[in-house]
Amino acid sequence: MTFSEKVKTKKFIVTSEIGPPKGVDVEGYLADAALVKGRVDAINVTDLQSSIMRLGSLAFSRLLIERGIEPIYQMTCRDRNRLALQSDLLSAYVLGIRNVLALTGDHPALGDHPQAKPVYDLDSVGLLRAARLLEQGQDLMGKKLKGSPKFCLGAVVNPGVEPLDPEIIKMEKKIDEGAEFFQTQAVFDIKSFEKFMKTVKSFGVPVIAGIVALKSAEMARYMNKHVPGVFVPESIINEMEKSDDKDKKSIEIAARFMKDLKGLAGGIHIMSIGMNKKVPLVLDAAGL
Repeated sequence: MTFSEKVKTKKFIVTSEIGPPKGVDVEGYLADAALVKGRVDAINVTDLQSSIMRLGSLAFSRLLIERGIEPIYQMTCRDRNRLALQSDLLSAYVLGIRNVLALTGDHPALGDHPQAKPVYDLDSVGLLRAARLLEQGQDLMGKKLKGSPKFCLGAVVNPGVEPLDPEIIKMEKKIDEGAEFFQTQAVFDIKSFEKFMKTVKSFGVPVIAGIVALKSAEMARYMNKHVPGVFVPESIINEMEKSDDKDKKSIEIAARFMKDLKGLAGGIHIMSIGMNKKVPLVLDAAGL
């Protein structure tokens, strides 16, 4: 069953992600992807994550397809205008890519080329609209296409952000523009996430909950301070701090959250943040 078929039939979904290398040596990254082949439904390929210049998500997504792994092609609006975004969507389809995750994208000031000029000609809602129109056989200016693509379109939502109402409104707009599934920011507060899921249940769209395997207590504190909508409880930070084996404790905590979320979310998205080899261990510990 393909990722799109699982989305449409509301089957429980498991995804992970890989950030392409800063360079052209892809073999180690492809080997990491192979570790979860057949164990996850698709792998997100990040698009210049954190505004750091890397190999493009379009090329790496194609490399995954060639190895029998279904990618979710992440597209940000930060670096391309509407011409390039529409062109890359068509290119993605021709290259066999069917799953697209629309993102606005982090500002370049946060990355390794802070002097780069941002574009933001469209936002994530506008990108979804562009993709939907392409599926209907026309571009944003109403010009007809010679052959139209068909995608499984996704978007992101942050269930922990305050206030939550604007996030819910934007989520509805994304659904109106064709979003078929959502992936969330990292979830550490189960009760808050449960409340969020009750609020959006009527939308009828799968919400795939984000899980992060923490590297350390310092990482948790950094996320609390710098990542909007993410709050790692002090009890979890203390667990990490007191543990003699940080890797083992990290996997244990991630697996515990996955088990807690399984009955609430439409799926689990494991964000490895450079620790790709941990993903199979987390899956093992969670019994997935």
